[in-house]
Amino acid sequence: MSRKNLNDEDYPTTGHEWDGIREYDKPMPRWWVITFYLTILWGVGYLIAYPAWPLINGATPGLLGYASRTEVALDIAKVKAANAALDRKLVEVSLDQIETDAALNHYAVSGGAAVFRTNCLQCHGAGAQGSVGYPNLLDDDWLWGGDINAIYQTISHGIRVNTDDDTRYSEMPKFGEFLEESEIAQAVQYVRKLSGATHNEGLVVAGAEIFADNCASCHADNGTGDRDQGAPDLTDAIWLFGGDADSLTATVTNSRFGVMPNWNNRLTEAQIRQVTAYVHQLGGGEN
Repeated sequence: MSRKNLNDEDYPTTGHEWDGIREYDKPMPRWWVITFYLTILWGVGYLIAYPAWPLINGATPGLLGYASRTEVALDIAKVKAANAALDRKLVEVSLDQIETDAALNHYAVSGGAAVFRTNCLQCHGAGAQGSVGYPNLLDDDWLWGGDINAIYQTISHGIRVNTDDDTRYSEMPKFGEFLEESEIAQAVQYVRKLSGATHNEGLVVAGAEIFADNCASCHADNGTGDRDQGAPDLTDAIWLFGGDADSLTATVTNSRFGVMPNWNNRLTEAQIRQVTAYVHQLGGGEN
């Protein structure tokens, strides 16, 4: 829009006028019109040359056959080729030898961190601190062992994976099916005493008998657990599903049956060894 002046008299108006301000029908600058049509031509050319139109199972491929995924695949192939020698060495040496080779250990831990962030943090957390039902990998409380070979076994074959013959496997009975609620309450109070937590001393004596008859075969007579069975140590203050009376009652009554996938059919051997080295050095790894 423009106010009326002598130069505007040469242009027709659109017929719109507001408070004496008329809207003139001036043509757009020629350079702008040319640029506009060029962008249309460019857009048509792009639709023809590159993938553009979505289809049911993909998109139109375009005359040039370009795909960003192809570029990514090529980049990944270059990186793999560059690291091939280290990957071979990582697979050939024993797990105990990895940390004795500074260059190989650095490669394993760095690569393992990437593997962990891609596949493991969803359960164990970005910092490997775990959460309820998912173990903390930073401490030295291990259900199945914390040396590098034990960690490798757990990662490779998982926990309670029915399709893997070498998986870690144990199953806690549902004591609610054959113990009275009062008996479970007594056992819970005894377990809380084992860990040094506040407890009802009046229930502990009976709870000790129930523990000896039903729980000691896996958790040991003194409650320190058994890694061969994945039975947790009940004498510390580290609890996978919670150590308060309500959580312990739920565990004893209904049992727990956590599952971890076996990664030997999803990761390469080199990647499994990398993430094994990474987890082992986080702070809780044992010699």
